[in-house]
Amino acid sequence: MAVETESLHAHMRRALELAEGGRGQVSPNPMAGAVIVRDDAPIGEGFHAELGGLHAERAAIEDCRGRGEDPAGATMYVTLEPCAHTGRQPPCTDAILEAGIATVVYASEDPTEKASGRGPGILRDGGVEVELATGPEASEARLLNQPFRKRARTGRPLVTYKAAMTLDGRVASPTGDSRWISTVESRELVHRWRAECDAVAVGVGTAMADDPLLTARIEGVERQPTRVVFDSGARLPLDSALVTSIDEAPLSVVCAPEAASARRDRLERAGAEVIVAPGRTRGARLTAALDELGRRELQDLLVEGGPTLAGSLFDAGEIDQVRLFIAPLIIGAADARAVLEGEGAGRIAEGIRPLATEYEQVGEDLLVQARLREW
Repeated sequence: MAVETESLHAHMRRALELAEGGRGQVSPNPMAGAVIVRDDAPIGEGFHAELGGLHAERAAIEDCRGRGEDPAGATMYVTLEPCAHTGRQPPCTDAILEAGIATVVYASEDPTEKASGRGPGILRDGGVEVELATGPEASEARLLNQPFRKRARTGRPLVTYKAAMTLDGRVASPTGDSRWISTVESRELVHRWRAECDAVAVGVGTAMADDPLLTARIEGVERQPTRVVFDSGARLPLDSALVTSIDEAPLSVVCAPEAASARRDRLERAGAEVIVAPGRTRGARLTAALDELGRRELQDLLVEGGPTLAGSLFDAGEIDQVRLFIAPLIIGAADARAVLEGEGAGRIAEGIRPLATEYEQVGEDLLVQARLREW
């Protein structure tokens, strides 16, 4: 275990800052950052910047050499245990051993079967001192890669439910009108979330009522998320914005086995991927659908509505995080749409209490972010 020092925390915090540079760019790989230090001064740093590009450790070693520094005998601080397998890049353990780095301090383990402690073991066998960091940076390193960690452990993507609701907990008026409950600033933030995640999902009711695009419409977007529609009957119209914009971003439609084959075929001919999710119950079909999305290397799913889909996901235990915009607005109608419309808890004691909750002002809205589980 690493000795707790102020310099350890400072260098690991810097590594975490660097890792953020890969957000939205490296999935299905994890984000990672690395700092190489000699005499308590950084001599090189790097992060995993793009899928297929250098991992953080190799990027930091290259940075050392670019600065005219020799990493031999130095200490490397890295947010994730170094990999020991060949994937899109060769093993980072090889690069560390070849560089002669003396000590590696890492903040979080890699839970995948091909990793899971192999890297640190190989480094120790090669004479490198290996330490596991503790403290707030270690926790932050695990939270940094929750989508990667969940998919590694369950095969399914991390599911985040996002909604905008009024002060009285409504997401639409009795007529179905929901535009716009949240402010411009909140909607801009949602576009950034879309750019950072692998997939965005809605139920077919929301898709037909709102006719959304679900693309990330902000400057600098290099990759659009896969749009996913949970549509048990394959009813999504061919003239919908989602179908007619397939050239802009991929579209997957999740339907039940009993959906008419003619409807499924027409969606496929239009360019959509149709996923048939088996299961006797809606919850079983949702879990099967998430399994399929995970097999497609989608590990970060942002669910944007509606209340029926969100309620079913909650009932199935498949929501990991919640992001709620609360707007200074009251509808006051008894039959206005609620933020969740599942079976829910029968008693207060059976309700879900988050592990952690954060609050932030966004324009005139209050953003509440709640983490329901940690992977």
